[in-house]
Amino acid sequence: MIVPEYWAEARRQTRHGGRSVTVRRFGWSDDSEDAAQAHAELRVQAAFDAVLAGEALPRREPLTNYGVMGVPIREEIVERAGDLVITRNSYGALCLNTPDVLFADMDFEARPSGCVMPLATGVLVGGATFAAAVLAMDWRLAAAVAIAVLVVANLVMLGWRRHRFDRDGGAEARALARVAAFSEANPDWHLRTYRTAAGLRVLVMHRTFDPLEPDVDRLFQALQADSLYTTMCRLQHCFRARLTPKPWRLDMHRRIKPRSAAWSRSQARLPERLDWVADYEAKSKEFAACRYLRAFGTGTIDPKAGQVMAMHDAVACAAQALPLA
Repeated sequence: MIVPEYWAEARRQTRHGGRSVTVRRFGWSDDSEDAAQAHAELRVQAAFDAVLAGEALPRREPLTNYGVMGVPIREEIVERAGDLVITRNSYGALCLNTPDVLFADMDFEARPSGCVMPLATGVLVGGATFAAAVLAMDWRLAAAVAIAVLVVANLVMLGWRRHRFDRDGGAEARALARVAAFSEANPDWHLRTYRTAAGLRVLVMHRTFDPLEPDVDRLFQALQADSLYTTMCRLQHCFRARLTPKPWRLDMHRRIKPRSAAWSRSQARLPERLDWVADYEAKSKEFAACRYLRAFGTGTIDPKAGQVMAMHDAVACAAQALPLA
């Protein structure tokens, strides 16, 4: 996991084969802006030489806060505690970044709605009804009867699926059931579960993990973890957990400026940014990012996981009876 303090960008341009070739690359450092610029110059020169040699490389890297294409996480660093880093993300919330303490995010399933009857079944029902009706009445009435049958059949199927969804306890209970099933199959794991505004968060306590190891993928698949989150864990070589509310859930419609994807240390003290952060922090005090629910499995606690749990629970207000945002 790399979350650098300083960022820079370098550019190379020339004419090659009768056309203009421009290559840009970012550089980063924890030491200084000069060191970041030197790193950018080294990276752009290597990419520039490769492009001129015929390699199919992108001419520039996307300006994004997420670590993609070999570029680390680009977010404002708010606090460091050893190898744990708290950053402010692109919409202004605080995020905990850890290289080896495993978090998993689970989005709740949506309650069944709309058209839920399988298409093939609908076609068969409607076709049979239409064929029977057309023998006894004109085509307009036959079509109306077929449509009515399809609508009623869909309503019946929707009602049955909603009944089954609610019978199982709804979205939260269904998500917790997946955690319980994984725990039963892996009794040596210690899983802490938290309720978020739109799902569950799972913190694994019994040991630390490399984001690329098979056990991480196994947990993500069993819990049906959020797909974007699982992808970014692999790309960033870290695990993340949002610690503070999403601004729009606090009725904050003004966006943080500049956006964290374009963040640099020189922008950290801009009055407009500081004003937004002060407003956000004041409103955040009345909300929690998640709420602790229960633990599954053993009581084993790895010291590093225990440190992360303490920081996470304190900042996220996980033990307080506050509205979730």
